[in-house]
Amino acid sequence: MTPQRAPILELRGITKAFGGVEALRGVDFALFAGEIHGLVGENGAGKSTLMKIIAGVHAEFSGRFILDGKDTRFRSTRDAHAAGIAMVHQELSVAPDLSVAENVFLGTQPTNRFGLVQWRRMAREAGEQLAKFGIDVDPMSRLGDLPIGMQQLIEIARVLFSGARIVILDEPTSALSPPEVERLFATLRRLRDEGCAIVFISHFIEDILRVSDTVTVFRNGRKVAETESAATSKAALIEAMIGKGSEALGETYTDDIMLPPPTDRPAVLKADELTLARSLQDVSFEARGGEVLGIYGFMGCGQLELARILFGKIKPDRGTLIVGGEPKTFASTAAARRAGVAFVPESRRAMLFHQEPVYKNISISVLGRISALLLKPARERSIAARQVEQLQIRPAAVDLELGMLSGGNQQKVALAKWLSYPPRLLVLCEPTRGMDVGAKNDVINIIRELRAKGLAVIVLSTEPETVLSLADRIIVLKRGAVVREFAHEMVSKDRLLQAA
Repeated sequence: MTPQRAPILELRGITKAFGGVEALRGVDFALFAGEIHGLVGENGAGKSTLMKIIAGVHAEFSGRFILDGKDTRFRSTRDAHAAGIAMVHQELSVAPDLSVAENVFLGTQPTNRFGLVQWRRMAREAGEQLAKFGIDVDPMSRLGDLPIGMQQLIEIARVLFSGARIVILDEPTSALSPPEVERLFATLRRLRDEGCAIVFISHFIEDILRVSDTVTVFRNGRKVAETESAATSKAALIEAMIGKGSEALGETYTDDIMLPPPTDRPAVLKADELTLARSLQDVSFEARGGEVLGIYGFMGCGQLELARILFGKIKPDRGTLIVGGEPKTFASTAAARRAGVAFVPESRRAMLFHQEPVYKNISISVLGRISALLLKPARERSIAARQVEQLQIRPAAVDLELGMLSGGNQQKVALAKWLSYPPRLLVLCEPTRGMDVGAKNDVINIIRELRAKGLAVIVLSTEPETVLSLADRIIVLKRGAVVREFAHEMVSKDRLLQAA
């Protein structure tokens, strides 16, 4: 229960815009010492933006920021640190090439009177801090050699034991195993009882309800609800998150959608008991021609690792892949490509060359077929022009530098790159993320047309709207395991959220 005293931190009427688009609109928020305050909301609801204001990441905003009863403005994260505020961001901010101990004391290494780092002391104290958190690793080992989940734990430990009086955790359990989650929760409760104020952001609503005293719900940049955790439920929080009244903006897919009958076409790909340490556990499914298989889950559920296994970027610890009826072990992405698998990652920057013209980005996948020795720009332009016309890429100028195109048109170029090949299976991670409504509709229509031509498509997304708008079947991943499959039945956004 929220202590009946003045808040340690209070925000009033906070508004923040990026490029004319409001990410936060008139948000009020209060945080008390000795409290764990949970934040929930869909992607883009404004949770992380508000916390980055508190942590000094975003210095420009309107509204009042009151700390210890005084109006305050942070110019940088350094100011926030000096005021006793620390944040663990959703993206890891560790230094993988440094040792565990150096990461624990990042920027605060103990030194002697001559300014030299006291390495033995740092290793000893780092080991003691990590032991309190149940972490048993060599403090002088290279952090990058440890699993991602362990790296995340070490970053969390660094912040929790930094002495900060306000600690913000953004999706801290996304890569943690159940025992590690339990250790984290025990530590958070201990710090709360010692008077620390903690903000806990998570898509895992069960985690929010278990560890938080108070829960605040964000939707479309606004705070729409605040309640004591003991007085609410997962279903009530989901309803507040997605909104079913007139305030819900755009196409939210809150109504039931009927998934079609399963296709009788043969499976292009079968995955059997794919397992990857800390990421995937016995994941099995089929992807069929003329079908879009949606794979939905919250960030950290194992989607990205699964996609990389399907394209040969990483090897599973166990399990098999059967492509076109033949068992496959992809030793590389080239092997996956030869088997007819194409992959568009969640970040377009990972596969496109923004300073090169459009035609080079499209033709790169077929250069080996065009010529083994000399480039043939005229042939490359011809291939690119055909794809530009078919996918309605705008502007329709194959010599234009890719970086001059909008995000939606860059995503079309990413698709065109593979459709020139063409593949038997297309694996798409977050295919509509960060696009405006028009660009999303264009990409969705392209994927539907590919399905109609008999291509097998796998769409992996943390956005339920994307999966619902595209998928013929949906499997739900949760902490690396398949927990639900929806096929030839009614499904809705809230049912997906409940399953995840």
